[in-house]
Amino acid sequence: MWDLRGPAQPRQQFSGHAMVVTGLAVSPDSSQLCTGSRDNTLLLWDVGTGQCMDRASISRNLVTHLCWVPQEPYVLQTSEDKTIRLWDSRGLQVAHVFPAKQHIQTYCEVSEDGHKCVSCSNGFGGEGCEATLWDLRQTRNRICEYKGHFQTVASCVFLPRALASMPIIATSSHDCKVKIWNQDTGACLFTLSLDGSGPLTSLAVGDTISLLCASFNKGIHLLRVERSRGLELQEVAAF
Repeated sequence: MWDLRGPAQPRQQFSGHAMVVTGLAVSPDSSQLCTGSRDNTLLLWDVGTGQCMDRASISRNLVTHLCWVPQEPYVLQTSEDKTIRLWDSRGLQVAHVFPAKQHIQTYCEVSEDGHKCVSCSNGFGGEGCEATLWDLRQTRNRICEYKGHFQTVASCVFLPRALASMPIIATSSHDCKVKIWNQDTGACLFTLSLDGSGPLTSLAVGDTISLLCASFNKGIHLLRVERSRGLELQEVAAF
């Protein structure tokens, strides 16, 4: 852990996993850190002391991503065993397992209100390669699927409500494309091809009109949402 306004040395180090750390999530009050690894283990840490407070291990649960649910003690986790788990940080126990998908789940994100979550799948040739919207509060069932990528979908994010009249999400894929979707209907609203970028590995909301997208070949792409001719994405810079 680093202090952005402090010295160059790390402020805290959290050592406890036996293999590469593939997910981390900070609690809403910033007092706890949850980490996941390819060692099938989740660890819960005290941010202030760096001490491990709890650990949980499930066979074949190779963690791909973690996301803390806003204002709740729950952590959402995707896995190479094709499942999505909801963990209760109070004791680090599994609170719910969503219906298993047919492909590895690569990423997850929770909506700002904590009512829904979205996950995405690996795949090739259009098999798999989808994102899935889930109900997080009531039925915890699948709500909608977003299909149209032809390779692994590596990232999925909820976009700010100010961008459009309907709720929208964005996905990035190893097929070099970023897509914007109508969250409710599953319709693809726009596709941006970042030719020559190589696989797109992650996606993050920058501000109310921009996204950051990481790629294998060309670093980080700054994308801007344009609404002058409907809903469009444009690349404005690369780093």
